[in-house]
Amino acid sequence: MTVAPVLVILSAATALGLYLGLLYLRGDRKQGLVALHMLLGFGGLETLVMLLHGTPDGAATTDSVSFGKIAAGLFAVSAFSGFIAALARRSPVGANVLLGTHVTVGLAGFALLLAWVSGT
Repeated sequence: MTVAPVLVILSAATALGLYLGLLYLRGDRKQGLVALHMLLGFGGLETLVMLLHGTPDGAATTDSVSFGKIAAGLFAVSAFSGFIAALARRSPVGANVLLGTHVTVGLAGFALLLAWVSGT
């Protein structure tokens, strides 16, 4: 398995997330795009984990600690904080903090993914 599907899916999730961030700052919400962002993010995380742990054809990475594994952890934290931010509607300040965490950790994970892909 190559890194191309992982890179395409997570790039699409990141681009859509940036667009959703612009809409959020304008006060507009598109629930369908939010759902697509969530599906792309979880799908990208799943394919990244598959790539890191190996595929049925036996291909696996041999690094004990790599940017790819750290990126996967950051994406998991980003997915969790984004999901909790959507549920935290009772406290607008808390929801904004969680959303800021989601954006920051997700972009850090994407940067590490790009560094990992460029090193392979």
